[in-house]
Amino acid sequence: MRADIEFLSEGLKLRGWLYWPEPRPQRPCPVVVMAHGFSCVKEQYLDRYAEVFAAAGLAVLVYDHAHFGASEGLPRQEVDPVRQRRGYQDAISYAQTLPGLDARRIGLWGTSYSGGHVLQVAAHDRRVRCVVSQVPTISGYQSGLRRIRADQLATSLARLAEDRAARFKGAPPGRIPATSADPATPCAMAGADCHAFFVATQDFAPTWRNEVTLRSLELARDNEPGSHVARISPTPLLMIVAEQDVLTATALCLEAYQRALPPKHLLLLPGGHFDPYVRYFARSSEAACAWFCQHLLDDYEE
Repeated sequence: MRADIEFLSEGLKLRGWLYWPEPRPQRPCPVVVMAHGFSCVKEQYLDRYAEVFAAAGLAVLVYDHAHFGASEGLPRQEVDPVRQRRGYQDAISYAQTLPGLDARRIGLWGTSYSGGHVLQVAAHDRRVRCVVSQVPTISGYQSGLRRIRADQLATSLARLAEDRAARFKGAPPGRIPATSADPATPCAMAGADCHAFFVATQDFAPTWRNEVTLRSLELARDNEPGSHVARISPTPLLMIVAEQDVLTATALCLEAYQRALPPKHLLLLPGGHFDPYVRYFARSSEAACAWFCQHLLDDYEE
């Protein structure tokens, strides 16, 4: 069963869905809070994950980040990692107010950009009982070095500086494609697999737009969730990593996992960044579901 929900986060209404397991549990139900990655909206496969979790007896709160999809926020298409992390925490607070949900049994799920968010939130917010981080962003700075050729870096930084100066004078925010089929076209997320993923979702995710603000890229350079990973323990961590990931580099993910303290578990999947959503959806969703069931259902004490 799925119902539309909305809650306030720093003055903005964030909108999404609440899934209930069927039949409805007699006792308060554990809940998984989840949101999507860079520029993405909830219709881009998050409903499929939520259905798997709900079928196992978990409630699931899914929502769009501020500035995206059904949620409020101007300018549209601005990826603010700090606001998005606070959105996760406000989603937890909202879930704790809902009748039938257990405020003591809350799991976090994030993927790609939000995979990094849940690492940082879990490191600081002890309301989180367990966390699943799928193909996570670990370091904005290191990712930028891998995505931008050295001979193009100065031009890229100059463009961000020009946009900042223009916004200071009252100009509207500059924008850049989120992805592009043309390798020569500057975009936020380059790569043929990236463009193919987003094109394939347009029919069932009509609110996704192929653009982000230039400020989103500036904010991304300061986003360092991997620096918090050692503080997640004793909250149990499952990290799902793709073996040939070039968007959130496999090496960075594995290095971060090594810094994390127990309890933790690593699932390595074949393929690239987007394969967990489609090609290996069964493996990624079942592993996450088992982790949540272990720590939110099996470990539950009256």
